[in-house]
Amino acid sequence: MQETKELNALFTLIDDPDEEVYSTVSQKIVGYGKPIIPNLEHLWETTPNEGIQERIEMIIHRLHFTDLYSDFTEWKDSAYHDLLFGALLVAKFQYPDLQTSPTLQEIEKIRRNIWLELNSFLTPLEQANVLTSIIYNFYHLKGVEVNYSNPDDFFIHKVLACKKGNMITNGILYQVMCDQLDINAKIINIPKQCIIAFYQSDYDHTNYIGNPMDQIHFFVDATNGQAYSHKDIENYFKKISVPLTAGYFKPLPHKRVIQILLQEIAKCFDSPTSDYKKHELLELVELLD
Repeated sequence: MQETKELNALFTLIDDPDEEVYSTVSQKIVGYGKPIIPNLEHLWETTPNEGIQERIEMIIHRLHFTDLYSDFTEWKDSAYHDLLFGALLVAKFQYPDLQTSPTLQEIEKIRRNIWLELNSFLTPLEQANVLTSIIYNFYHLKGVEVNYSNPDDFFIHKVLACKKGNMITNGILYQVMCDQLDINAKIINIPKQCIIAFYQSDYDHTNYIGNPMDQIHFFVDATNGQAYSHKDIENYFKKISVPLTAGYFKPLPHKRVIQILLQEIAKCFDSPTSDYKKHELLELVELLD
């Protein structure tokens, strides 16, 4: 963006010690939108003062966040909440310059490998075995414990690059594969777990009025691809002393899955220096309500 007298004036006020003045100045700069970022980056490079550099970094972050908020609004208002696109938007919170093409290519590579092993005669359990074989054995995706000191485990492009993710990101990847391959398997709301339920092929949660558990063949732990029976899940609920109610076995909407992902990432930013990120992530959670 070409610099103007007003811009130059605003830039000279970034170092104003009065917080109120700085707040007004930063809001005006953010109002220019993303095209102003190269000017701010040039200013950062030519500014020796670390305090001013930090303020410039914060303004750039606010510009990216404003743009991301707009993208999330568009995603929320769309007719279909594409799960992979939602996960990539989440990754852009921490990596605003993320190029999505490599991730999409990697996803397509995995999808194609699974598709080549599928046919219309396979039972749901055989389909699940193919998914597990390709994703966890051939592709070598590993499951790790949820670790709030390592935010990268929550970002889908990092999971694909490092081939390791926690139960949430591995679950998203597993369901993306099922969605793209027309397999009726969805993440469900089991407490403290990310479990995929393999439903009857004709099950539609929007019309079914009975207990959705009756429509489930079996379950898969998204962390490692291990299959579980109904009895296994019933025993788990007994172990954690939680009543077995129908609500736990309905498919989680994509929007809710992304909300959970945002809520979990927010727990990674609990320190005073990164607390603003926690509030922004929770702002996105609220937006999706």
